[in-house]
Amino acid sequence: MTDNSDILKAAYFTLGCKLNFAESSTIGKLLAERGIVRAATGETPDICVVNTCSVTEMADKKGRQLVRRLATRYPDATIVVTGCYAQLKPDEAASLPGVDIVLGSDQKLLMADYIDRWRTNRQKAVAVTPTHDIKTFRHSCERGDRTRYFLKVQDGCDYFCTYCTIPYARGRSRSGNTDELIALARQAAAQGGREIVITGVNIGEFGRDSGESFFELLKRLDAVESIERYRISSIEPNLLTDDIIDWIANEARAFMPHFHIPLQSGSDTVLRLMNRRYDTTLFRHRLEYIRNRIPDAFIGVDIIAGARGETPEEWKHSFDFATSLPATRFHVFPYSERPGTSALHLANPVSQHDKHLRVKALTDLSDRKLHDFMTFQTGLTRPVLWEGSADGVTMHGLTDNYLRVSAPLHPELVNTVGMARLERISANEPDTIEAICL
Repeated sequence: MTDNSDILKAAYFTLGCKLNFAESSTIGKLLAERGIVRAATGETPDICVVNTCSVTEMADKKGRQLVRRLATRYPDATIVVTGCYAQLKPDEAASLPGVDIVLGSDQKLLMADYIDRWRTNRQKAVAVTPTHDIKTFRHSCERGDRTRYFLKVQDGCDYFCTYCTIPYARGRSRSGNTDELIALARQAAAQGGREIVITGVNIGEFGRDSGESFFELLKRLDAVESIERYRISSIEPNLLTDDIIDWIANEARAFMPHFHIPLQSGSDTVLRLMNRRYDTTLFRHRLEYIRNRIPDAFIGVDIIAGARGETPEEWKHSFDFATSLPATRFHVFPYSERPGTSALHLANPVSQHDKHLRVKALTDLSDRKLHDFMTFQTGLTRPVLWEGSADGVTMHGLTDNYLRVSAPLHPELVNTVGMARLERISANEPDTIEAICL
């Protein structure tokens, strides 16, 4: 019998964006190469890796609360804090109970080396590269679940929107190499991947630093025939061109009719205060062009409620504009004051009470739009990538246009794409359509 008592086990806790989840998977793979296995459910980990977010004050708070819970639950574990919160507030992260290693954005994929040093000298390590010195791009293409991989193609951002800390947490925009990215996509296919989500901080900026082209990257990825589906995680409206939309509508083999586009405000005045690089006219054109060219497309839209400068009049402009859009769903965020951002110098702050009311109004609007879209799709037949079952009775999956569906479990269909008829909106899961496999 093999003695496993000396094998180290790690547990991973990820907050925030898809890019963080992709990088957490890469960290897990790198640690596994050093013999550190993933702790199974119920096992006590020797190492806890916390990959944090800092997009809002609530994200910071969740990160701190998570670390404190882990320190209490696993007092003997080595706790590693990384991600955007660690980059922006390393001293604060290091002061949290139980924290042994703090790694900024540029060090997170070097975690295995830091853990090796910790095991040797037991000295607390805080390693954060100043943001202006972060220039390295580190590749990542990892499995998010049984069917979907996340391919990181770009990192950082040069936009410096007035409310946003991401350029300070992730550094300036930098891109992967197209040939290396294609090789990673092929590797994902060889490992059984069916779908790849293209991730980054501002992916439409891909290639601006290397002379390559985001559109050309999409075309080359589409030629990797073993991958059945691609999705673009999120792209700025000024970087999603009509040419890309036309290509997805008419020529692309595997790019799904699914778009995620940040609006942030439906008021041109507030957009200017935010230092966004488009206006409502351009944004409306993008969504209407998608809806005209790809009528069944799922269009997700990010929007912030209660930003500084969003007076009652501008809030009305923003809400009315959002109501008029052919969007499928809104991802609603309350504005959060972030230290170091220039938005703190803007006038007309919005009270927490009014933010709450505006979030509620936008969330209700989103629910109505999603329900209308789901109703429109009911009765149609669409391809579904089946992802598995949690209860052993029902399986779930996503249609090509990103609708969540359920059906009686057929184990042989898991991790395959098959046609299904969308029957009815689930009474128990209002964001899910019950389907019949064909």
